[in-house]
Amino acid sequence: MGRLNRADLAVPRRQRRSAELIEGRSTSTKSIAQLLAGLGESPRGSERRGDDLQEWEVDQLTDTITCTANRFLATPIEADSDFFDGGATSVAAVELVAALQREHGIRLELDDVFADARPRQLARQWFRNNGRTVPAASPSPTPAAPTLSADAGDREVDDTLRQLISDVARADSLPFVGPPNGAKPKRILLTGVTGFLGSHMLLDLLRHSNAHVVCLVRADDEDQALRRIADSLRKFHLPWSREVARRITALPGDFRLPQLGLSPTRWEILAEEVDSIVNVGAAVDFLRGYSSLRQSNVMGPLTLAELAMTGQVKPLHHISSVAVFNELGVTRMGEDDPVAHIDRLAAGYDQTKWAAEAVLRRAREHGLVVTILRPAGIGGHPDSGAHNRHDFSSAFVATHSRFGTMPAFRYLNVAAVDWVSRVATAIACEPNAWGYNYHLTGIPRSFDEVMRDMSIAGMAPRIQHWEDWKTDTVARIRKEPVPELEFLARMLESPTASQLCQAQLTAPAALCERTMAFINQHGLPAPTPYDGTAQRRTYEQLAATGLARLPHSDDGPYLAFSETLRGCVTAPDGTGDHECALALQLSIDSMYQLITERRIDVNGQLTCIALHPTPLTIESGSMWIRPDDGIPLRNDLRHPLMRYRLLMRDMEGQQWWFEGTKFARAHRDLLRQTRTLTVEVGRADESAAFVGEVAVPVDTYLHDQIDGLRVNHRLSDRDQRRAKLIWLAWFNFQVGRGLLEPQLRVVTDLFDLRRGATSKEQRR
Repeated sequence: MGRLNRADLAVPRRQRRSAELIEGRSTSTKSIAQLLAGLGESPRGSERRGDDLQEWEVDQLTDTITCTANRFLATPIEADSDFFDGGATSVAAVELVAALQREHGIRLELDDVFADARPRQLARQWFRNNGRTVPAASPSPTPAAPTLSADAGDREVDDTLRQLISDVARADSLPFVGPPNGAKPKRILLTGVTGFLGSHMLLDLLRHSNAHVVCLVRADDEDQALRRIADSLRKFHLPWSREVARRITALPGDFRLPQLGLSPTRWEILAEEVDSIVNVGAAVDFLRGYSSLRQSNVMGPLTLAELAMTGQVKPLHHISSVAVFNELGVTRMGEDDPVAHIDRLAAGYDQTKWAAEAVLRRAREHGLVVTILRPAGIGGHPDSGAHNRHDFSSAFVATHSRFGTMPAFRYLNVAAVDWVSRVATAIACEPNAWGYNYHLTGIPRSFDEVMRDMSIAGMAPRIQHWEDWKTDTVARIRKEPVPELEFLARMLESPTASQLCQAQLTAPAALCERTMAFINQHGLPAPTPYDGTAQRRTYEQLAATGLARLPHSDDGPYLAFSETLRGCVTAPDGTGDHECALALQLSIDSMYQLITERRIDVNGQLTCIALHPTPLTIESGSMWIRPDDGIPLRNDLRHPLMRYRLLMRDMEGQQWWFEGTKFARAHRDLLRQTRTLTVEVGRADESAAFVGEVAVPVDTYLHDQIDGLRVNHRLSDRDQRRAKLIWLAWFNFQVGRGLLEPQLRVVTDLFDLRRGATSKEQRR
């Protein structure tokens, strides 16, 4: 849902370096805390020393902050413009705080910048921080807001509420209109196309409608806008082609600005040529305050409502968020339930999403058809693994995999991006569905369900109280700096952003009756749980970048059992007959290992006097179930059922290799096939010295491989029993499938042979 900043278009070298640190492209792993330390500032701010204070005038201080801020921006801002709207990054905010302190003795908290990054407001905040009288603010050009209490402790809250109420009141000036024509859209204006959800919705609009899509993109010209769209699609593993380019129009503009930053003529043309508006664009930043986000998240939707009411009346489909319910203690989140009390929303992001819906509800009262679509967490794509690196859900997955801890929670309301995009697109293209609220939250996952899946996967975390988990996670991120997790550390350190996280974890399951009815009526894909299977590709990508950590053998085996094999081997020429025995320990790190590789780790010893007087120790080994997907050997009726490959070493340090295969054949003793291993053994870099067969004795099979199953002791008794049952079900399914394949092949061959037989031959 996020949009790229103008800083992505033309960024000075110093700011480019800052952006690289935040986005993880830099080779340095320096965190914000380390950057602050290098600039002479601590991450929580410094104590203020009265003897350092200068006798500033508010206008002089405002000018100083404005000039300093513009050194970190590609596009200069004015005193009442937001630092982040000018293209600043989080690291640029750190550098601004440090530069003001170092060069002018102006001590500002980093949280002050995130809360309201307008230079004039930062100057006023500096006065308040230092116990000075704050000069009266200039009269606001916006409609008057109700009078609120102005006690010192509530002043900042009251200022935010005044601004919010004033912004919502702007919707009262919207005209009154009639309904749209009610036809399926033919030309759609789409915002937020360079974001995660927006990129997927662009492709779905093109795939599932005949509409032409006009994409509003922050850029200097059409060519640059088109390049940004193409780059975004490729970044999220989506196709970019001439056909896509043919069906879209890249429109340079900025929905933070009046009339989208377009000329009056272009605004009027756009109002006449599009017949539907889909708003996915938003600034998604959980650290910034309401004043810093309002231009994108509140004024943007208001401007789109004005566009929808200009010229031919158009429906407006707005991607909101269940963040509008992020009040601690909320008991129900239904599609038509009242949203949170605005004075109980602490985070600026939550406040702006609430205000945007309030603006659009008033637009509904003026006759505009507004559809409100509320996702919760938007997970990665189950097939491509594409994900939003700075999404809370991705960070949550990364922290519990890296640190092995998790806070207690009620439900995780997360749905995969492809499902959210598909359903949102279908609603936007179906006139009968317009004008209602929908929750695109998928199937909520309870705490018990998530813990069960993680335990089965071999990743059972340690559960902590919220405050303990928060403190521990921040300390670990600071100790092991990962640029992509720095934003999470800042969120957990910020009281307001931390409350947003806590509200998400304590929220009830989101209800989506209307959405499910729409899905059933139109034959759309039903939601599936965003569980380990759905997350696998995303998890692999997170692990590949170092953000997440996959289960590893160093963590200790998740499940293990013994296997004994005895038999005889001979020389390749058939001479000699020597007893051979293997005492093996088979184990897996996690169910992930089985699902992705069908591989089991093997350790133990091989004893055969013909090879060496002492046992050979297995240094590394693996066993694959249904290797080669059970495809038979070339020109052979045998289907590989299991394959063992071992690297061994004797007492003198000489290396040996071992390869064995269990084969499945049609019309043979099935039990023998699962027990018997055809083997070859030889010295390293030499051909096989001995070949033969070994088998699992019947009397040890049940004792070792079923009764002897051992599961990680850190799991509860219930989870240990569940792990054993899942392993046995998976193993027996794979083996049964492998044994059945030769039988099916014989039947298929018989049918193929009889297909050309005459009727007389068939009667025989």
